[in-house]
Amino acid sequence: MNAEVPGFTSTHLTLAGTERTVYLRGHGPAVIVMTEVPGITPAVAAFATRVADAGFRVYLPQLFGTPMRPVSPAALARTFAHVCVSREFRLLAADASSPIVDWLRALARHAHGECGGPGVGALGMCVTGNFGLAMMLDAPVIAAVLSQPSLPVPLTARMRAGLHASPAELAAAHEQIDRRGARILAMRFDNDPLCPSARFERLRHEFAAAVETIEIPGRFANPQGPRPPHSVLTNHLIDEHGQPTRAALDRTLAFLREQLLPA
Repeated sequence: MNAEVPGFTSTHLTLAGTERTVYLRGHGPAVIVMTEVPGITPAVAAFATRVADAGFRVYLPQLFGTPMRPVSPAALARTFAHVCVSREFRLLAADASSPIVDWLRALARHAHGECGGPGVGALGMCVTGNFGLAMMLDAPVIAAVLSQPSLPVPLTARMRAGLHASPAELAAAHEQIDRRGARILAMRFDNDPLCPSARFERLRHEFAAAVETIEIPGRFANPQGPRPPHSVLTNHLIDEHGQPTRAALDRTLAFLREQLLPA
């Protein structure tokens, strides 16, 4: 039996030969919210609710972990160990995406068919952080949000600058930008060891004016979150006006509106 996510309905979707549970909320253009480790935590569900309530139909797929289980060291370690051995994730690939992206592209096509509109938003965090970029290949993604994109694991200089996307996926992103007005929004804490500055320098070099980057000093992270600062929109959000993380949340919602809602 699937766990419930308060305020969301659930459905089972078989796409690309694999069945997964997807949690749904809201009305409007589709936005796929891809969770961070350790899964659909209360903080991730709260963020996805904010997106839905801003005028979107949120698709929140169950990719790993147990829904609504709070963040804890044990949950982080258990889920990360699962991701490490899963064939659906390639943690060390600098120039190729993870196999699970094929399923997420199919979800984007399905969601666009259900919701219509100019295209789909794809928002990833942590290990899914770069997926929105790779999902521009063979899917109608025109608003990619990359929150603390952490793959590939930054073990070498090449990995620190890696975008976890193949040359074909990068070419498709450029085509979506040129032909459909797609844009990219990326954010990180400036002292996050999992999401190094070289990755954002590569994004700016690759996509120039089509990418908007937000880099927040780590001292503005919520001190009650795990250390070091990492999760801009969830665990380390300080949900108060005037706080840089709240400004990043507000900008995320505005970016999705600009890309997906008719003028």
